[in-house]
Amino acid sequence: MLKNSLLLIALASCAFGQWPDFPAKGVPMKDGKPDPSAPAPKTAWGTPDLSGLWENTRARPGDPPASLGPPLSTFANIGAGMKDGLPLQPWAAELLKQRRAGNSKDNPDARCLPMGLMQLHMHVQPRKIVQLPELIVMIYEGNSGLRQIFMDGRPLPGPDALPWWYGYSVGHWEGDTLVVETVRQRDLSWLDIWGSPITEEGKMIERYRRPNYGLMEIDVTIDDPKAYTAPFTVRVNQRIMPNTDLIEFVCAENDKFTTYLTGAGEK
Repeated sequence: MLKNSLLLIALASCAFGQWPDFPAKGVPMKDGKPDPSAPAPKTAWGTPDLSGLWENTRARPGDPPASLGPPLSTFANIGAGMKDGLPLQPWAAELLKQRRAGNSKDNPDARCLPMGLMQLHMHVQPRKIVQLPELIVMIYEGNSGLRQIFMDGRPLPGPDALPWWYGYSVGHWEGDTLVVETVRQRDLSWLDIWGSPITEEGKMIERYRRPNYGLMEIDVTIDDPKAYTAPFTVRVNQRIMPNTDLIEFVCAENDKFTTYLTGAGEK
C-alpha cells in the first residue's frame, strides 16, 4: 500500500527549488540577513501589508514566538491538534473513514483538480499574496491555483449561487486583522489529505494576522452544520520567503500518480 501517497507527492514536487534568488526590495535586514522579527510592513493605504511569498510551516528553533491560539492543523489532518478530534456528523465520519481506507485516492489533488482552500493553506508548496485596496489575489503554486478575495464591500452570494472549487470570498479589516468569509465551496473539496469534508452549505471564516515581518497567523473557522456538530477553529502558521518567487507547476504534465493511487501500479 502506498500510505500517505499524496503527502509524498507534494513533498517531491518541492524538491526542485524555487525561482533563483533575487534580492527583494524592502526586506528588513539584521546582521546581513533578513530579520523575521522586524515590524510588519503597512500598505500605502494604512492596512497591514500581507503581500509576498509565504510557506506553510510550524515553528522552528529561533523563530519569534507566535501568540497563543487555536490548535495547529497539519496537511494530512486538519484536526491533528484537537484533543477529541473533529466534531463530525455520523455520515461525515463514515465518509472520512472510507476515504482513508481508499488511501485518499479520490482526493482532487491526486487527480490534478483544484485543492480545497484548507488544503492549500497547509500545502508544502508556497503561495503568493498580491494585495490591492479592493482586491486580494492569492496565487498557489500547488496546481497553479488562483483565488480572489473581494474587498470592495460586495455581499456574499446567496444559496442559489453555483458552487465553485474555491467558493466566493469577501473580506474586510477589523483593526490589524483581515477577516475573510467564504461560502459555496464544492462538495468535492477536501479539507485535508485524509478527506475531512466540507459541504456546499458550509462557511469558512479566516482571520489573518501578521505580528511581525516573518510570520503570518491564520485562524480558520469551519461552520458547516451539515458535516459537523459544531463550528471549530484551527490555526495555520506561515513564514515569509524573501528573495525568491513561485515556479511553474503543471500538475497533469507526465502524470503517473493516478495509476499508483488506484493500486494498478503496486507490486
